[in-house]
Amino acid sequence: MAGGAMVSSVGPNKSYNGGMTFYVFWAILVASCGGLIFGYDIGISGGVTAMHPFLMKFFPSVYEKEIGIQNTNQYCTFNSETLTLFTSSLYLAALVASFVASTVTRKFGRKISMIFGGLLFLIGAVLNGIAFNVAMLYIGRVFLGVGVGFASQSVPLYLSEMAPCMYRGRLNVLFQLMITIGILIANLVNYGSDKIKAGWGWRLSLALAAVPALIVMLGASFLPDTPNYLIDSNKHKEAKVVLKRIRGTDDIDEEYNDISLASQASKLVNDPWKKILERKYRPHIIMAALLPGLQQLTGINVVMFYAPVLFKTLGFGNEASLASAVITGGVNVAATFVSVALVDRKGRRFLLIEGALQMFIFQVIVGSLIWAKFGTSGVAVVSQPYAMGVVFCICCFVAGFAWSWGPLAWLVPSEICPLEIRSAAQSITVAVNMLFTFIIAQIFPWLLCNAKFGLFYVFAFFTLVMASFVWYYLPETRGVPIEEMWSVWKEHKVWGKYIPDDVMETEKTGKPSEEV
Repeated sequence: MAGGAMVSSVGPNKSYNGGMTFYVFWAILVASCGGLIFGYDIGISGGVTAMHPFLMKFFPSVYEKEIGIQNTNQYCTFNSETLTLFTSSLYLAALVASFVASTVTRKFGRKISMIFGGLLFLIGAVLNGIAFNVAMLYIGRVFLGVGVGFASQSVPLYLSEMAPCMYRGRLNVLFQLMITIGILIANLVNYGSDKIKAGWGWRLSLALAAVPALIVMLGASFLPDTPNYLIDSNKHKEAKVVLKRIRGTDDIDEEYNDISLASQASKLVNDPWKKILERKYRPHIIMAALLPGLQQLTGINVVMFYAPVLFKTLGFGNEASLASAVITGGVNVAATFVSVALVDRKGRRFLLIEGALQMFIFQVIVGSLIWAKFGTSGVAVVSQPYAMGVVFCICCFVAGFAWSWGPLAWLVPSEICPLEIRSAAQSITVAVNMLFTFIIAQIFPWLLCNAKFGLFYVFAFFTLVMASFVWYYLPETRGVPIEEMWSVWKEHKVWGKYIPDDVMETEKTGKPSEEV
């Protein structure tokens, strides 16, 4: 039978020659800037939808509810299907684009996919910045979404394939770090542009998305493609040159041979989408789907998309709500550095479980604080100390996410799959992430209006489910070479039964076992 890259006899503790070099760090840092476009959009959307001139022009009914022309309780002020579709349409477009991006990334390389994603995001930024009706807003959002889909598909793969295995975790987390930086920058931009008295600040916020798009396009154009892709494209001399440069040594034969064997196995696969359904890939596809899905069920996008909207619902003024969003954005960035420091020391499982439990605690506290003040009527006057207590608890929730499920729900799926299904599996990860993001972004204002404070208890329940899932089903992948990952699944008490013994021979030879 044809199989994927399998662990060699050396086992999962195998380490290659070479280590961290400035060149590989620079390449990964530049590539990780693909996260800026995703983060900037997450941060900019909620702030723009809280700006009065934007609402007056495109969503007047929401504006009338906010200023009191239409009576409503504070839970329901932003409950508008057309307004939430503005935010969530991007993620539906990214979902569809991720499957196209899979083919582009596999056949033309991770680098080309990043450049193309940046270009499409740039087009979307221009359309949104000059929009004069709702249709232009939605069309621009679609272009932005396709750009996000391509970047989210290609960047995590690029980082995992370029990084030395002992540093793969912390280097891959740079993608999430850039997402958080993008969110923070967007919050700062919103805070400043909202002060523009002429009322066109929302245009500036949306148009400045062109800046991270240009950074991604120009930065990626100077990057080498990964050795894995180059070998898979029969560019063996170029692959050796790149591998020597990123590892800082000429002694790269062992790693080169392992990647070559994985490439030989992957070439036996004509249809990765059909291949990924085979029994031995069951653990991979489950993790590729469940980790990003569970990530969104933390409720993080309730905070990051709608931070200004949420804070205004809690009684903050417009300026104060945007300032609070800046605070949570800063905590998001700072806490991500904790993940950079610990992911390759403490491991993936430790951070995921601790983060889930921390989020559970503070989701419950936030829900209880809102319940105590707003009850079910949604009408209350919140004192400054009480409001700051809510912000503090939200920041603790954000920190728990930022050093755990934020980066690791991207890292783990990108590092666990053999080469022949890696791009297809990453598309599943992106598609599920975007699907859940779309659903939550679309229904959050309705849920807040109807479930009220209980919404936070619902998300808290899911964080407990997440901690249990990781405890029982996720193996530790810290320090395991990316082409040596089969043994992790084979040794797991749940997933081992799915991994056939003869896959070992496939990895050693690059041929189906019956040909050995």
